[in-house]
Formats: sequence, structure tokens, C-alpha cells
Amino acid sequence: MNIILAQPRGFCAGVVRAIETVERALEIYEPPVYVLHEIVHNCYVVDNLKKRGAMFVETLDEVPMGAICIFSAHGVATTIVTKATQRQLQVIDATCPLVKKVHSQAQRYVQQGFELIIIGHVGHPEVEGTRGCVAGRVHVLCNSAEVNELVVADPQHLAYVTQTTLSIDDTREVIATLTARFPDIQGPALSDICYATQNRQNAVRQLALQINVLLVVGAHNSSNSNRLREVGIQAGVKAYLIEGAEDLQAEWFKDNPIVGITAGASTPEVLVAEVLQRLHRFGVAQVETMNGQIETTVFRIPTLLSTSQDLSVSHTIGT
Repeated sequence: MNIILAQPRGFCAGVVRAIETVERALEIYEPPVYVLHEIVHNCYVVDNLKKRGAMFVETLDEVPMGAICIFSAHGVATTIVTKATQRQLQVIDATCPLVKKVHSQAQRYVQQGFELIIIGHVGHPEVEGTRGCVAGRVHVLCNSAEVNELVVADPQHLAYVTQTTLSIDDTREVIATLTARFPDIQGPALSDICYATQNRQNAVRQLALQINVLLVVGAHNSSNSNRLREVGIQAGVKAYLIEGAEDLQAEWFKDNPIVGITAGASTPEVLVAEVLQRLHRFGVAQVETMNGQIETTVFRIPTLLSTSQDLSVSHTIGT
């Protein structure tokens, strides 16, 4: 079989920044360094950081008073920030700058008196962080059927923001349904779905024109990885989400298909390399990389980490 690698794939700038933030904190301060939730949705990344001294927790109650605590790339609610201050935690904020942008948009809409709708998945850390950064009534929905069932206080004062890792096509449909039902609704352009999500989905659409089987390397709890698989299925190819080489099944390749491989934005390239190595057991004739968008976006890590200054008092290090 022939294999075509998607371009781009794997780590985005926000994920690189988040991981580098934890690594740098571990270099500057003696372990343990505490991280609220998975820094990004990938077990390989999390396990590597655990080995280096990072302690991943689900609540701030698990973090000792005054300790260093890193907020994950997905962002947190205002109540979390307040509680961290009350516990005198030394907070390093690794929230992706593009998620921060959504938080700012949501807060601005609410301050202007709009009832807020978040297009996204209930329970996802990013959505819960956005939901928790504003006061008042907030609706979370992810499809047109939910739009049709929505009950709002004032149809003339509605606004929406979007989770950054959604399917562009699905989000476009939801926005169109919202606009048809509530013509006065305010909201950002689709471009506010993060650049990395758009680029990886566009690459899969192009890749699908050349392949029979798509492999998406990524965590099962990774929103953007799941969306990549959905994009492949919508394009008419067999698509599988795998966390690593051990998930590959020989029957997927019995007809010698042309196989496309992509990776979610929180997936390290080493996992793609391991998948390729395993695929050679099934017979690989050729491996090539498609022409695609070259990403140059870089987000700087928090300033005090980049300058190696000591944290001598409790405060929050911003983005």
C-alpha cells in the first residue's frame, strides 16, 4: 500500500506553548509542579511530563497551599482563578491565546447585554472554561436540532461564540440555523475557529481525494482529533481514530488501500512515526507527504518563565 501524510498535522502553536510552559516550569522550580487537568489531550504527552515531575490534578483542592499550579491550554472559569488566589497558589496560565480570545469575546457580549450561546460540546474543558468566565444565562449547543429547541429570553439580544476545535462544516450549519431563527444574533466569523483546526481539516479534505483509508492519530477525548475523523467520513473514506500504533488492525489494509495519515493538534510526531513503523509490517510501497499549508504561528510562553525570574510572591503569570 501507499501512504500519504497530511500537511499540516500534529502540534499547533497553542499546544507547543502549553507543553513548553510545563517543561520550563519544571526546569526553573523543583518538582512537583501541579497542572490543573491534562495540559493537552494526549496521554503520551501527559505521561512524559509526569515522569519529569508534573502532577496532574482535577481540582485545586489537590494542590498544596502556595504551590505552583499551571492552568491547561483549554482555559478555566473565573471561579477557578478566584479559588487559586484564595489558596495562595502561584499560577502559571497556559491557556491558548486563541481560547483567551473567545473568553474576551464572550465577556464583551455579556457586558453589552446579550444572552450568550456557546457553540460547542457540553462538558469539554474549553467550553466549561468559556461558560465560567461570564455571568448570567449561557446556552451550550452543538447542532441545528438543539438550535430549533432553544428557548431564549429576548431573540433581539443574542450572541454566540464557538469552541475553537469544532468541525468547520458543522459549525457553519449551526450558525446558519441560528441566523435563520434569530436574524439579529451577533457573533464572530468562522475564522474564529482556530487556524490549526481549520488547516488540519482542510488538509484532510484534500487528502481524502487521493486515499481510501484515513488514520487520525490522536486521543479519544481530543475534540479536534474526533473532528478530523468526522471530516474524513464526510468526505467518503473509511476513517479511524487511533491513539497509537497498537490500535492498528490488519483487516483495515487487506485490500492494499492508499492510506492517509493525519494527527490531532495535541499529538506528537513520534506517535505518527511509530504508526508508520508498524504499518510497514502490513506492506508499504511508498510514503509521501502532501503539499499543504506551512504553519509559522508561534505563541510565546509566559514572560516570567522565559526570563527565568523567580516566583517569590503569589500571583498569576499571564499569557
